[in-house]
Amino acid sequence: MRKGSEFHPIKLMISLIIIFSAGIISSLFNTNSAMEWYANLQKSTLTPPDWVFSYVWTLLYTLIAVSLYNIWNSEDKNKNIAITLFFMHLSLNIAWSAIFFGLKLPLLAFIEIIILWISIAMTILVFKTIDKKSAYLLIPYIAWMSFALILNFAVVLLN
Repeated sequence: MRKGSEFHPIKLMISLIIIFSAGIISSLFNTNSAMEWYANLQKSTLTPPDWVFSYVWTLLYTLIAVSLYNIWNSEDKNKNIAITLFFMHLSLNIAWSAIFFGLKLPLLAFIEIIILWISIAMTILVFKTIDKKSAYLLIPYIAWMSFALILNFAVVLLN
């Protein structure tokens, strides 16, 4: 948030609702049959236990929401472009779950996660021109997505 910007709790709450709603939509693809399918896949030894994912995503979604809020709350003339790019990446985030868990297509999900990673990187670069803190808040997210990309690739190779 730029100096002089007022705190808007409603905007922050809306940002949190948007991001956590995306997480809820993504989780809808984690049906019992999808989770059974996933449990039977050969995975990398780096794959963390299932319970880790909910904690990591809760933290990441919070950071992502604050980042969105800061950009939305800025006075920058390019914020609408940045927000549009942000929602494109968020759609790709949801699409990965639909492809990997819903359709059970790890190779297509791997291709999609590469595009998702690029869109996150682009979002970070655009956010950095508006508010550096907002860009930095997305660094743990792209780091986690880099790890997820590796895990997804391992699933493709091992199955």
